[in-house]
Amino acid sequence: MSVTVTPASLAPDHHAQFIDLLQTSLDANAFIKLVLAKYVGGEADLQRLIIKQLTVKDQPCLSFVYRYKTRDITKNLPIAEGVATIAALLPASFKNAHLLSLTDEAQLEYSKKGKSSLFKSKPQQLREVPSAEHNREKNRFLDLSRPFLKDLGVTNAQHELIPAMSRKWKQINKFIEVFSHALTSSPLALDKPVRVADFGSGKGYLTFAIHDYLRNTLKAEGEVTGVELREDMVTLCNSAAAKLEHPGLVFKCGDVRSVAPSELDVMIALHACDIATDYAIHTGIRSGASIIMCSPCCHKQIRLQIQSPALLKPMLQYGLHLGQQAEMVTDSLRALFLEACGYETKVFEFISLDHTNKNKMILAVKRAEPVDPAQLLVKIQELKDFYHISEHCLETLLRADGFLVAKA
Repeated sequence: MSVTVTPASLAPDHHAQFIDLLQTSLDANAFIKLVLAKYVGGEADLQRLIIKQLTVKDQPCLSFVYRYKTRDITKNLPIAEGVATIAALLPASFKNAHLLSLTDEAQLEYSKKGKSSLFKSKPQQLREVPSAEHNREKNRFLDLSRPFLKDLGVTNAQHELIPAMSRKWKQINKFIEVFSHALTSSPLALDKPVRVADFGSGKGYLTFAIHDYLRNTLKAEGEVTGVELREDMVTLCNSAAAKLEHPGLVFKCGDVRSVAPSELDVMIALHACDIATDYAIHTGIRSGASIIMCSPCCHKQIRLQIQSPALLKPMLQYGLHLGQQAEMVTDSLRALFLEACGYETKVFEFISLDHTNKNKMILAVKRAEPVDPAQLLVKIQELKDFYHISEHCLETLLRADGFLVAKA
């Protein structure tokens, strides 16, 4: 990509030039996005400002998303007011601005001494202007009008999404989307009660969501249990379930080792730390669950055992890579054990890292026909031998119950 730098002697007012480029892109309906970075103002944890164009109540406006370390705040302004606001923010609050349009890409930068530079280039690929419709979203599996979303603080009294909860809202919908696809490929029949256990349910966002989806969207009889160690969260969620008249939804205090239903159709364990994920998967298999959904984290057990081959040691001398290797090996073995127990298993990114840094999901759906695990067990052993792994918690639990036995 060719980049031209406009000399300061020929264009002393880079600020005015940049604002003119912004206004021109808006007038030509070519504006895509503007990002303001290198914040120097007084607000704690504000990282950047992302600006896009929206249409609200048939009026064009600029949507300002103030991205903080742990939350987002959105403000919508009329176009003229929005452009004036941007002009005032540069360079008083932000020292870097990156404009993206159909015809141009421009970056305005300010040095520590206040000297400005304007970089301009032409796009090498065809771009499209995103839809400006305010309510344009992907096909959602839940509706914002659902009462539990208001009680859990996702929406306000008017059932509008609270900006700070936008990431949680996307996570909830992605979770239900994954569950919906798994349900269609599973042997579960919706004319019978669907028994679900959510281990580590926390504030109950996903627990309420899956219960609501089963009962109100699919019109199935969902029997959902949320299991959480913190008593205050259990009390909060049970009170909300009773108030909202969610029959078949209950929360219990405990963990996967102390509260294990005898029979399950769906087992959920998101962000279960280290071997807690193994206990959760084991509970799902032992309880006959048709769907197992796990989002693992903190892969400590295998990391302590791994003896990396000499060839890989230069690459794995860095702690980050060593941790990534332990994560990959641990979860690959978990997926293979699930395959050996008769599940079709996928490992994928659950949701973008923009929303959560614990984004991997292991999804297992029971096969209609059983499989002979002999070949899989050979592959598992070869992988363990390669890394000198003596024990994997999930394997120990499954073998104690008589699983992982190849056919004679």
